Amino acid sequence: MLIASTFLLWIVVALLTIAVLALARQIGVLHERIAPMGALVTGGGPAAGDLAPHVHATTIDGRPLAIGPGQMGPRRTLLMFVAPSCPVCRKVIPIAKGVASAEGIDLVFIGDGDAAEQAAMVDRYKLSGYPFANSPAVGLAFHVGKLPYGVLIRSDGVIAAKGLVSSREHVESLVNADDKGFASAQAYLRSVDTAAA
Repeated sequence: MLIASTFLLWIVVALLTIAVLALARQIGVLHERIAPMGALVTGGGPAAGDLAPHVHATTIDGRPLAIGPGQMGPRRTLLMFVAPSCPVCRKVIPIAKGVASAEGIDLVFIGDGDAAEQAAMVDRYKLSGYPFANSPAVGLAFHVGKLPYGVLIRSDGVIAAKGLVSSREHVESLVNADDKGFASAQAYLRSVDTAAA
């Protein structure tokens, strides 16, 4: 009886080992098939590769802010569209600050709402060192419909990449797409798939 029980136990252990190995293989296959997703590119508005629209706004502290060809600084600029009522924005703001600092990118925050709420958000997230414009004109020029939204503009005023961002991966995908010369992370992955086929 004891020998039979031990034998059955070893069979169960062997079957479980085979099942775990099969699952590990499937996880590896899924990992290869599921590519990292970048910022979600929405339709409408100026596309990556287009010149950024000329927009003039005023920052919360009263300084003029000009966006568009001939208006940008010597470095790339990341426009981050945020709102105090947006829970995802609370998570993305520190991420955008970190990515901009690491990549040497100028960071500009854009809001559209109550000035007092925007000022409170600047204080809460320590954004006083960044230009922050409370202007619906900028959002309209870029056709921003949902938040948080990022637009990366090169120093020559050309839109490098844009899209909805909700994680570090999304914010970094804007920079990576530009570094690789593509409009989005998805466009880069499509080109890799085409080259491999």
